Amino acid sequence: MIRFHKVLHVNVELTFDQAGWGCSDHTTVQGVTLELLSKSLDTEAHHGTSHNAPAAAQPPHRHSCWERPGEGTTGEQGSRRTRGEHLYPTPSTRLTGETEGKISISEDGWLYLEQALDWAHTQTHTLELEALVGSEPVEGPVSITINVLDVNNHAPSFNQTDYNGIVKERTPAGVPFARVFATDLDDPESPNAHLSYTLVSQIPNRDNTLFFQINSNTGDISTTAEGERLLKAREGVVHSRGGDFRDSLKKKFDEYCTPTDDIPYELNPFYSCVQRAESRRLNPLEDPDFTLIVRVEDMGGESLNALNGNARVNIAVQENLWVNPGPINLREQLKGIYPMPIGKVQSNDPSALYRLVQKERELTFPFNVTEEGDILLTEELDREDKAMYILVVFAEDSHGNEVDPPLEVQVVVDDVNDNPPICEEELSVFEVQENEPTGSPIGDLMVHDADDINTPNALLSYSLVSQTPSSVFTIDGISGRIQAKQMLQRRDATEYHLTVRVNDPGFSTECKVLIKVIDINNELPIFEMNDYGSHNLSEDTAVGHTLLTVKATDADDPGTGSSRIEFHITAGNKDGVFAMETDDNGEGRLVVAKPLNYEAASSYMLQIDARNPEPLVKGLEYGAESSAVVSLAISDVDEAPVFAMDILDVAVPEDTKAGATLLKINAKDPEGKEILFKMEGDTKGWLEIDPATGEIKIKNKAVLDRETVEAFHFTVVAFEKANPELSSEREVSVRLLDVNDNVPKLTENQAFICVKKPQPIVLTALDADADPFGAPFTFSLAQGKKSPNWDLSTVDGTSAKLTLKKSPSEDKTFLIPINIKDNAGMGITQKFEVRVCNCTELGYCFTKPDVHAGVLGMPTTVGILAGTVGFIALVLVIAFHRIKKDNQKKACREKRMPFSRNSGHNPESHWIPAGKFWSGNTWVNTAFYHKAYSRPPATSLYV
Repeated sequence: MIRFHKVLHVNVELTFDQAGWGCSDHTTVQGVTLELLSKSLDTEAHHGTSHNAPAAAQPPHRHSCWERPGEGTTGEQGSRRTRGEHLYPTPSTRLTGETEGKISISEDGWLYLEQALDWAHTQTHTLELEALVGSEPVEGPVSITINVLDVNNHAPSFNQTDYNGIVKERTPAGVPFARVFATDLDDPESPNAHLSYTLVSQIPNRDNTLFFQINSNTGDISTTAEGERLLKAREGVVHSRGGDFRDSLKKKFDEYCTPTDDIPYELNPFYSCVQRAESRRLNPLEDPDFTLIVRVEDMGGESLNALNGNARVNIAVQENLWVNPGPINLREQLKGIYPMPIGKVQSNDPSALYRLVQKERELTFPFNVTEEGDILLTEELDREDKAMYILVVFAEDSHGNEVDPPLEVQVVVDDVNDNPPICEEELSVFEVQENEPTGSPIGDLMVHDADDINTPNALLSYSLVSQTPSSVFTIDGISGRIQAKQMLQRRDATEYHLTVRVNDPGFSTECKVLIKVIDINNELPIFEMNDYGSHNLSEDTAVGHTLLTVKATDADDPGTGSSRIEFHITAGNKDGVFAMETDDNGEGRLVVAKPLNYEAASSYMLQIDARNPEPLVKGLEYGAESSAVVSLAISDVDEAPVFAMDILDVAVPEDTKAGATLLKINAKDPEGKEILFKMEGDTKGWLEIDPATGEIKIKNKAVLDRETVEAFHFTVVAFEKANPELSSEREVSVRLLDVNDNVPKLTENQAFICVKKPQPIVLTALDADADPFGAPFTFSLAQGKKSPNWDLSTVDGTSAKLTLKKSPSEDKTFLIPINIKDNAGMGITQKFEVRVCNCTELGYCFTKPDVHAGVLGMPTTVGILAGTVGFIALVLVIAFHRIKKDNQKKACREKRMPFSRNSGHNPESHWIPAGKFWSGNTWVNTAFYHKAYSRPPATSLYV
């Protein structure tokens, strides 16, 4: 019997729990020992020879060990190999697989490490172990998998030691302008490779204020709120659009220094110093404004044992010339020469082109912008027409692409006092009851000034110019409120006429006021009858129909608020179905305000009250004489079905499958009768409706297409089954939502290029889909890599430019595969044919005369063939005509031939026997011929 022990030495605690294998206790070995006990295997060993059959392959064993254990040693303290207890010595073993020269086995069956394992190099070692007697395997192979467990033994490192970044003044806080990046060779699924970025220091940092920050997860570097506010670039020379750096520098130098004619700029040491400083400013990273020290740590930066790496970030601050000049304040009606400069913008790109648009959609837009960025006002402004304009300024390159973010510039129109106060009424009328206490308010005089209310231009002052018949009123000089200085009596005067002057700082207006002293309300309105009886109404009575006229009288002074009567329904008017209309002669009309519904209410008992707009005198109350009642009975009628909704709108994707439900119509009959549905106006024939349920579905073979029709309408009719004439209808609006079912397609699929003056070809594509499935398109050469002959670049969202990079040696036609994708990434490859040729002076392809010598084109060949066939047809027609003409002449001669009575057997004789005809060279009996052939030959002469 041989018992085979397999031993691997590592420095971790391992547990082996595979059924059928002996297991050692949980043992922590200080050295590098991993013990694997095999199953017992009974064999007979005679003189080193085994006679047992080979055992079946053993199941694989998987073990995990930490990378970088002690190397080349086994046993205690790594000083010697420790042998297991072997019942029978193992003759020999063989180890194969992914040892990489690091894993070995001793002669007595111990696995050990020759070198440390490295997870970054290999994460798993798969081995096979066999037991041999001589050269014959007696056990195995047994599969052993060693999983290397990562330890944090690799420090993270940046992909660069120095980074450069440029940030403009006033860059919003949190917007990245630079990024650092680091990697770690440890296991990315473990904390060992979880990286965290931090900002160690900022140089300089004079006020202990950090202008920059770093995202701990991404490494993005951005400004802080203080950096957005305080970062300033070094002063330098502003270069004009399209100008030379040296010219701008010389002009600036002349402004500050007195030029010397006899010393050239290049020999002037002061100029040379300024030139060197300006050169450094134009290349700011040669002399950065700030240097940041950034650190990356593994273990998420949360462990004291975390490994780290460092890098520098050099940052230059550039002046941000793209500054909003607003808000711009302009006086209305400003006199001057137009167009008038009112502001200026300057892009950070000296070659930028400026464009100005209005944010609001106004009919007039009196602004413009020049190539130099000057904002111009083209005409006078009127604040009363528009108090503020919002201008949107774009800076773009020659292709219309933005080089700076758009600026919204506010133009505020300042008010001038160009409008007088205006009385809102030609005659302002107020009423006041007699016996009102002194100081009672009469009313506020309403005056309007169109100037800005937030300026002194609209500050109004009021004063009384005149009062008739007596001076009994006063007016507040600021608010325009009129008050009585004494108690008014109708016996003194029933009306007062006032003239009020209203002033603003520059204008004056006079307003007329009439004040009526009215009788006190000491009389009640009285109905002519308090019970207006019962009335019957049909359920289908129209809204607005007058049911009843009521009347009441009031003994107060006519024409005053004390005698004016208003009628109100104060009880029994459920859901506000009825309303009262009042006139000025004491009559009121009871009208239908809402559709009647017998099923909701079959009768009403209404109470109508008569009231004065003026309050009653103290101690007087309204009583029964000021109220009346009326009884209304509603009679039922058979009504048409009623829809649950007045507006039926539905939106569905255009790829909705056939058979899907579009919507379900809800309607019911007021009397509860059975109703049916039908549909009208479905011109596309896409839909069908269930007559019983009102469910509208897409027909089985229907295909909705937004590109055919974006929206359509149809009518649904609900009708009583027993009485189809009683019906109601509703219009249904269906809007088809776009899906990405179309690809961009080239509008042209061929073009030519002249070899001597090659011009780029502009390719344009169209997509029937709407946003976001349409433009902008992505153009690319289909092979996915750069072509040595062609270059394809995007012009805008729907076009690209195809440029010939290398001209062919001869005229040649190319079929270029162009891949065009829409905004959602959907597209196909299309062939575009380009002919490269020599061109004429007019710019068209030129073909040499001998290029196709002896070769006829298709049109020429067809013409020759047609001519030949026509000629043959003409000859045949002439020939047949001649033959026919000859036959006719021959027949005529035979008819005119003189006959003989004496030559019955000779065809040339003048006698033809009776009942005979000549055939060939003899006479034939006509009776025999008819019997045999039915009719004589057409070529024979028959008599």
